Amino acid sequence: MTEPRDQVTQAQRIVVKIGSSSLTGEDGHLNETALGNLVEALSAWHARGKQVVLVTSGSIAAGIGPLGLPARPRSLKTAQATASVGQGMLIAAYSREFASHGLHVGQVLLTEDDVVRRGHYGNAERALEQLLALDVVPIVNENDTVATDEIRFGDNDRLAALVATVVKADALVLLTDVDSLYTAAPGTPGARRIDVVHGPEDLGGIDVSHRGSALGTGGMVTKLEAATIATSSGVLTVLTSANSITQVLEGEPVGTLFMPTGRHEGARLTWLAHAARTEGQLILDAGAVAALEGRRASLLAAGVRAVRGEFDVGDPIELVGPDRVVVARGLSAFASHEIPQMLGQTTDQLREELGEHFARPIVHIDDLVVIAP
Repeated sequence: MTEPRDQVTQAQRIVVKIGSSSLTGEDGHLNETALGNLVEALSAWHARGKQVVLVTSGSIAAGIGPLGLPARPRSLKTAQATASVGQGMLIAAYSREFASHGLHVGQVLLTEDDVVRRGHYGNAERALEQLLALDVVPIVNENDTVATDEIRFGDNDRLAALVATVVKADALVLLTDVDSLYTAAPGTPGARRIDVVHGPEDLGGIDVSHRGSALGTGGMVTKLEAATIATSSGVLTVLTSANSITQVLEGEPVGTLFMPTGRHEGARLTWLAHAARTEGQLILDAGAVAALEGRRASLLAAGVRAVRGEFDVGDPIELVGPDRVVVARGLSAFASHEIPQMLGQTTDQLREELGEHFARPIVHIDDLVVIAP
């Protein structure tokens, strides 16, 4: 039986995410030595016949020096302008370092819409797959010049997890400024390093309220959210420090390993589960909830009690139980204004009273994904 750490070394395709704090010096400027060390490790991985997608932060840090700024900008508009300058500097640094190892890179800038809108999600998938097919190293970053999420909150952790699911990666490596997940802030008396996380039950009682470096924008909470997205889609995930990247890829026992809890789904269901912006809700009865959680049935009108919001045919919606807890997401086969007349009726009743068009599931099982508790 394959040991958990061996699964990393045996991975064929990985996504590696590095945060701003790991690419930034004490002066707030881009640390090109750290960048070079990362590229050296990833190039060695590629030389084994493997594939890698790099999700990177650091565009703001890269722009601080050229603009003569004393520190990371506080205002949103200055941060966006700094990112605009810095992104060119960042990709130039990566291009130069990877070229020294005989590799080409391709820049992929994404915004939130590129992962929450179904058509854009497919575009991102095709672009990344083609870059990999051409033996190019895709370098992904959020388009900070026009997007605000990375600047304010997530530090690209969620983006990295979504990219890992898009390209059906075998593993996701989250590089940060701490060496592992701990039960409390590192250095806290009694804080214990966690070696392996098998599922949500292993995270009970862990204090993740602390943040890492002040130079970054993420925290341990966003790392755990990213790990949850990736592992629920069948992607093995490792959390460790940037200077441990070589040891991780060699299967050494560093960092925290998050074991997969789900399986690879198609791009559409991955998008629906983790990225789609929902447009409304259907309130279900207990019987319908049980059927969905058993993953054995489409959603029929007989199990729907109410409609909330306005949506069109094909829009993503939430399926909510009597306790108002979201149990699934799906693509609606009907517009919101069509559903009220269907509520609680069997397929035969719908056929007789409303016609053949209405005698079908509101959400087909192929267009439905259950949300893990």
